[in-house]
Amino acid sequence: MAEHRQSRKRRYITWGVAGAAVLAGAGIAAQTSMAATTWPAQKTYTGRAFDTCTAPSLAAMKAWKTDGYYGGAAVYVGGKNRGCAQPNLTASWVKSVNAVGWKLIPLYVGAQPPCQTGSSPEKITAATATSLGATDAADAVAKASALGMKAGSPIYLDMEAYDITNKACNDAVLAYVRSFTKTLRAKIYRAGYYGFTSSSAKAIATATNKTDLPGNLWYALWDKKDTTTTDWPWGATQYTNHSRGHQFMVNSKETRGGYTITVDRDTWDAPVAIVG
Repeated sequence: MAEHRQSRKRRYITWGVAGAAVLAGAGIAAQTSMAATTWPAQKTYTGRAFDTCTAPSLAAMKAWKTDGYYGGAAVYVGGKNRGCAQPNLTASWVKSVNAVGWKLIPLYVGAQPPCQTGSSPEKITAATATSLGATDAADAVAKASALGMKAGSPIYLDMEAYDITNKACNDAVLAYVRSFTKTLRAKIYRAGYYGFTSSSAKAIATATNKTDLPGNLWYALWDKKDTTTTDWPWGATQYTNHSRGHQFMVNSKETRGGYTITVDRDTWDAPVAIVG
């Protein structure tokens, strides 16, 4: 398992709690409509992407781009639960990798569920869920903006596995996510969400109340299938129109252009950062 969102031990624990069942969910509305006069056009990337703990060096990114296998790369822009230092991730780096053709996927490791096994530097509580969601979203926008990711860009909120049958815990998570999403949109950033098909993503996809839920879903289902359609576990009308990402393989050690990096593989058909 990849260890860039949380420690390897913690991710094993939380994955075990969630289980591996994949169930179909109810339909979900598309992202809340946005005024065309206010919102920049969405920048969409469709193709393969990768995510890794620490943003690679510029030299490595240039070498990997010439290989041609990947066109997108996720980067961890912030969050108190971000697992790795980011010595390479600067506004200059973002501008340079964008110039050579990379499509960047901003990821923010926000507060984690109150019932999640293991320790996290920042956890949601029922009392703080709404205020914390707003604070974290404001921080996410500030971090992305400082890197040169402009208004209209998406920010994907990383929520690790948890027991979604625990109603109090799930309610707190959903309150946090709604507040995070609402705040992002108020600041003209698109809302995305990373989670597991058996738990954290399922909670979003199957929620009865669709108000202020993210409009783009990046689902972790490690079936090694390079697709966002054939293994999509919920209704066919959910998250359509370029709103899906799929993390289909983890801990893939790959050498491209002379640089070896351990990455997670993703299939992408969703918004990416607006840079430049």
